[in-house]
Amino acid sequence: MGSIARIITTCQNRRYHHEVEGNREYMLALFDRALKQKPDLVCFPEDFVNREVAEAEFHKMAEPVPGPTTDAFAKRAKAHNCYAICPICTARDGRVYNSAVVIDRSGGILGIYDKANPVTTSPDYTVFEEGVFPGGEPPVFDLDFGRVGVQICFDVGFPETWAALARKGAKAVFWPSAYDGGFPLQAYAYLHHYYVITSVYTARSRIINPCGRVVAETDERMNFVVQDMNLDFVVAHYDFNWGIPDSLLDAYTGRVKITSYRDDARFIVEPTDPALTTAQLRAEFGFEPTLQYHDRHREAYAALRAGRTPAAQTAAHAKREQYSK
Repeated sequence: MGSIARIITTCQNRRYHHEVEGNREYMLALFDRALKQKPDLVCFPEDFVNREVAEAEFHKMAEPVPGPTTDAFAKRAKAHNCYAICPICTARDGRVYNSAVVIDRSGGILGIYDKANPVTTSPDYTVFEEGVFPGGEPPVFDLDFGRVGVQICFDVGFPETWAALARKGAKAVFWPSAYDGGFPLQAYAYLHHYYVITSVYTARSRIINPCGRVVAETDERMNFVVQDMNLDFVVAHYDFNWGIPDSLLDAYTGRVKITSYRDDARFIVEPTDPALTTAQLRAEFGFEPTLQYHDRHREAYAALRAGRTPAAQTAAHAKREQYSK
């Protein structure tokens, strides 16, 4: 597989039944509709089976893995050769977690992310989500089109877990949630230069690009959106690179997409031809990711603060002009 994938994110649109089975069947029907689009991955909202279930309590509603919900979603994932992110409350090793189960193309369980930061449900902060245990260090999942991570709902308030996923090389982070989430998700996408894909119970599931822009979203009438995206991308800084977008487009007409954000001094390079890679383009044209550009500055600052002369660095741009083509 290449790095280009068709991603679908769903929205529950506040549709619910008062029993687990009804919620499950509603989302399975949405999954069936989404599968007609031939996706590589479909993401679902946080703990969708328990929404508005009478007297629902996490510690009572938790399921094993594999279990009835993951089995039903895995069956469809296998039949259609796609991944699914299936967020449910799980019971494992004597504890209850608010989880996102990652199902692979064969219907197997690739892994589980347990919400690191469940919200308190007691005024003295001794009980979280009615008995949910907090997860640990967030894992990354290597899919056949790229490396991804997951965060869930209240995790949005904890920058350290989002930064951990960036350090581990995630190119996209999925965010199942009970609410829309708002601007902070765009900030995380911008700061860490990865896609953020939300899937919510409320109204606006969104796909946010690595420069923090919303490129697709659901609404009250459209409860899933489809986006073809390449997880082999580079967010580059315009310093030393003013002419790079023109050079790439001239040399690889119709095979490379450039998205420019002049006010941010950044542009995104995405090959649209599976035969091209960003590693190849970076080597040929001499440019580096913005985050590497920043790290070069950090290295020099550290030397100066320590009373040393910064060591000369050899960057991909060499002695190219900094602020002109």
